[in-house]
Amino acid sequence: MIVPIDLLLLLFLLIVGTAALMMKDLLAAIVLTGAYSFIMANVWLQLGACDVAFTEAAVGAGASTALMMACLSRVPRWEK
Repeated sequence: MIVPIDLLLLLFLLIVGTAALMMKDLLAAIVLTGAYSFIMANVWLQLGACDVAFTEAAVGAGASTALMMACLSRVPRWEK
């Protein structure tokens, strides 16, 4: 493991996760959760778990983001 890369990924996870929680715009929150899943896939890749990283990228960043976008078409975009 490369410690500076691990720390940088952890910092990105904290920033993106906090930003996703603070968003009032649901579209922005969905995009940020997709980015969170993509960064988490990179963390799994750094840890040497390639199979988990591919699954996280496909399901977390891909399918879940697409399903949440489909859900967004049925609910108001802005939180009150």
